[in-house]
Parts: sequence; C-alpha cells; structure tokens
Amino acid sequence: MSRHVAIVTDSTAYLPRPALERHSITAVPLTVVLGDEALEEGTEVSARSVAQALQKRRPVTTSRPSPETFAAAYRAVAATGAEGIVSLHLSSEFSGTYDAAVLAAKDAPVPVRVVDTGMVAMALGFCALAAAETTEGGGDIDDAVAAAEKRAEQTSAYFYVDTLDYLRRGGRIGAAQALLGSALAVKPLLQLADGRIELLEKVRTASRAIARLEEIVAERAGEARVDIAVHHLAAAERADTLAQRLRERLPALAELHVSEVGAVIGAHTGPGLLGVVVSPR
Repeated sequence: MSRHVAIVTDSTAYLPRPALERHSITAVPLTVVLGDEALEEGTEVSARSVAQALQKRRPVTTSRPSPETFAAAYRAVAATGAEGIVSLHLSSEFSGTYDAAVLAAKDAPVPVRVVDTGMVAMALGFCALAAAETTEGGGDIDDAVAAAEKRAEQTSAYFYVDTLDYLRRGGRIGAAQALLGSALAVKPLLQLADGRIELLEKVRTASRAIARLEEIVAERAGEARVDIAVHHLAAAERADTLAQRLRERLPALAELHVSEVGAVIGAHTGPGLLGVVVSPR
C-alpha cells in the first residue's frame, strides 16, 4: 500500500465545499484588496461584493498567498499524517501563487510536488479531483502528479466577458490585447491556451456570443464522457440557461457544476462573465 498523499490547491479552483471535505483537499486562499482592505478569498470576501465594487469603479486588486501561508498549510497537512503532498495551482501566467508554493515546499516537513497546471477555476478543480481520486486508489505522489497533468492536458476552458476592460486593467489580457482600441464593441470569446488568455472568436452581440459558446463546448465535448463546469459572475440566469442546454445536448455528460466564480477571478473578468470548462474523464 502506498504512503498517504495529500492534495493541496488554492482558492481559485472553486471546488464545492463538499468535494473539498470528501477528498480532504486543502485550498490555500488568495487575497483580494478592496480599497485599503485585504481580504481572504472564500471566507472574507464574496464575488458579489467584488462585482459591486467594480461596477462602482472602486479599486480592486488581488495578491498571491505568501510562502509562509503555504508553509503553514503544508505543516498542517503533514500533522494529519500525510507523508507526501501534491500542490496544484493556477497558471503562473496569472499569479505568483505557484512561485510562493515552490518556495514553501523547500522547507516542508514532508516531500511536496508543486505543479503549475496552467489552469484556473474548475479547470484547476478537476485536476485536483483527479489527483485526489488517484491517491485514494493507492497511487503515490508520481501517480497523483501524472493524473493531474493528464487531466490538465485534456481540459479546455472557454469564456465570454461583457467587456475586456477588467482584464486590461489587471494585465491578464494576453493575446486578446489586439482587440483593444479597434473593436471595443465586439463581444469576445476567449480561451485558456498554454496557461494564458487568448482570443478565440469575435462576435457582435452578447446573445450570439453565448450561443456560439454553447456550440464550441458541444463540439469540444463530442461523444466523450465529460465533466462540465459553468461559471459566471453576476449572471446566474445566463449560467442556468446555458447549463440546461448543455444537459440536453451532451449525451455522455458525467457531472455538471454551476457556480459563481470567486472574488479573485471576478476581479479580473468583471460582472457578466460566463465561462465553461470541458474536462474529459
């Protein structure tokens, strides 16, 4: 039997609380700064409060966990009896979270493998679940890392935003920068590619963009058995409608999660976000 291996991720995985508890996954919080107040994502600040602040044009920024925060999390996990840790995090293109985890891992009381998944939101969450299920089945650290990396390679994330302005302000716009200044009226469909946000398509209206998002997801899923996550920020009705249409269209749908993104991602995408993660099993 393999040694007990624990899974650590960060708060941008947006895993449902029951899933975190069922698999004993630790989620280290990132920080959202509203004005002069620094608040932990998931416990001290909600996505809705961030959306309201953005709508009022109040300053909103985010920051990574400190290496000491990760060190404390690794010590706490080791104290439960874990003899190894796999620490899975959002793309290093978006945040210094991965770097902080790497620093903390050097002095951890048990071996820690830190992985830059290149993902975020439930695209990261599905990687953490794959790693946890592998360790629960008797897999060791190498097996868990391999499972997470395989899931990341197979997972796609697409999203629509009402405006690119919030991504521009946060410096997260990547290759979609080409849209700025020339086509602000265009409704962009974006994707995660190589850990970065890239332009997928340009659509003229919000309704057409959302319809096209549904088509892209259906094409990507095909006949495969897939898990789907539909994320939104202050757009619950849109998300519920899209989720229902995907339930009807995807013949091999395994699990479907619908949730509002947390404060960190919300701070960079703004209200109106609608995203879909497609993760084949």
